[in-house]
Amino acid sequence: MTTLLVGVVTGLALLCAAVVLAGTGRALLAVRVLLDLLTAAGLLRLATGRSWSALAAAAIIIVLRQLVWASLNVAGPWPRRQSPPRCGSNDHHLRLAVEAKREKSGG
Repeated sequence: MTTLLVGVVTGLALLCAAVVLAGTGRALLAVRVLLDLLTAAGLLRLATGRSWSALAAAAIIIVLRQLVWASLNVAGPWPRRQSPPRCGSNDHHLRLAVEAKREKSGG
């Protein structure tokens, strides 16, 4: 019975990841959902297997989940923002804006 449940959870993990990917368009979020639900399937397998091989399989699934998630979160060799900030080229106008506010407020 539990073996069937493990198979169902694994199938639902794939289905949920596909739905998240289709709904949000964010691949990292879909992979995160998939890895979390596969971890749940591994823990269900551990609950039924009560052997060293079942424990090793669950530990491998958890370690793989952590490694894959850590590698997906690593930024590329370039900075995230590729263009200069919008206000960087015209900061010299900031002084004029502040002075205009002071004149209006009387301060």
